[in-house]
Formats: sequence, structure tokens, C-alpha cells
Amino acid sequence: VCEVYALHRETFYLAQDFFDRFMLTQKNINKSMLQLIGITSLFIASKLEEIYAPKIQEFAYVTDGACSEDDIVRMELIMLKALKWELCPVTIISWLNLYLQVDALKDVPKVLLPQYSQENFIQIAQLLDLCILDVNSLDFQYRTLAAAAVCHYTSIEVVKKASGLDWDSISECVEWMVPFANVAKKVPVKLKNFKKVAAEDRHNIQTHTNYLDMLEEVNSGVAATAPGQLSPLSTGGIITPPKSTEK
Repeated sequence: VCEVYALHRETFYLAQDFFDRFMLTQKNINKSMLQLIGITSLFIASKLEEIYAPKIQEFAYVTDGACSEDDIVRMELIMLKALKWELCPVTIISWLNLYLQVDALKDVPKVLLPQYSQENFIQIAQLLDLCILDVNSLDFQYRTLAAAAVCHYTSIEVVKKASGLDWDSISECVEWMVPFANVAKKVPVKLKNFKKVAAEDRHNIQTHTNYLDMLEEVNSGVAATAPGQLSPLSTGGIITPPKSTEK
């Protein structure tokens, strides 16, 4: 849905935040309600983030008749009350953008323009997209998830510089993220073009990847890990090749 309507990653992550926080306020939600809650979350997020948000008719249309416009309006009010109208969290993707910008920034006057590689941003964002499908991601703060993802593609030194977080603050999250990173790194980065989207903004559009298959691969890998087998990260840092003199 996000890719079809060229919705931004921030919109997607706002919707994810609204969905998760709303579910935490509820008990015994019927599975048949999940699609309505999800599309309503995206509807609310798009009105907050997008300049030209899709109309409510379009959100109802993509559910293929499962949710009517009236259903979405009613659920919107229920969700807003449950969320106490707290609709402006600093999302995971916002933290990622900040960290990469701080690390890459060289020209202060251009602080509002992305200074980092769009491909690198998408690569790390894909890892985060995959991670948030796992309920255990809720054990970590958004800034920690973003920092751990950056750590998997750069180094702890970069994370310290960009976020101010030390290894002890993110080590648990980095280790938890290992199987997700192993799978995500196999997926090639595709920088897509969209009509009416500027070239410098392409990386900010949420694109579709078969994350459910990727998640299944993650779970299969975790299940196959022998009991008691330690991750390379459990020794206190990201594994790196030995120096040439030590090989």
C-alpha cells in the first residue's frame, strides 16, 4: 500500500507506532479486526505526514471490501482516544535519519539536506523493516533499535559518534538483531523512481519487499541454532576479521 501511493517511510513507522501502542491498550482483540486497525493506523499517519494524503476511499478500496469508510472513521476515533491523541513520537526511522546525517555531515549549512548515501539508508531501513515484524522488537527503545541497525552496517565507533550511545547501551539489541541482519544483508538494495517524487527524496518512500519470507528465514535460522551456541556478538563486540599479521 505504501509503495503504491508513494507514502513516506515516516508515515509507515508512525502507523506502526500507532498500531503497537493501540494494541497494548486492548484485550482480546479478534483477528478479524487487525486489518481495520492496521489500515486506520496508516490513514491517521498519512494525514499527519503526507502533503497529498490518499483519500479515505482509497484506504477502504485497498482492503478489498473488508473495511468500509465508515468502519475506518469509527476506528479512527476509538484509536485516537486510546492513544490519548499522542501522535508525534520520534520514530525508529527518524532516529536512523538523524544518526546517518550526524555521521556524514560535513557542511553545517546543508544540515537539512541528506548528506549520507541513499543506498546505505535503504539497506539499514530494510533491516529495521524486518525487525519490527518480530514482537520482541518492542523490548527496545526506538533509538536503540536504530543504533543497533547502524552498528551492523558500520561500527560501534560510528554509533558512538552519531548517537552518543555506548556498547553497553546497545549490545543486547545488536545481538538480538544478528539473525535479522544475516538475512537482510542478502537482499539487494533497489533505489526506485516514483512519479512526482524528487530524486533526493526517493530513499524516503516506503517500498515493498517480501518481508514475511525473510522473517520465516530468520525464524528457521534461529530454530536451527544449537542450544547454548553463542552469537559472535556475545563476546562483547561485532566480529571482525583478524589483522593480516594475525591470520
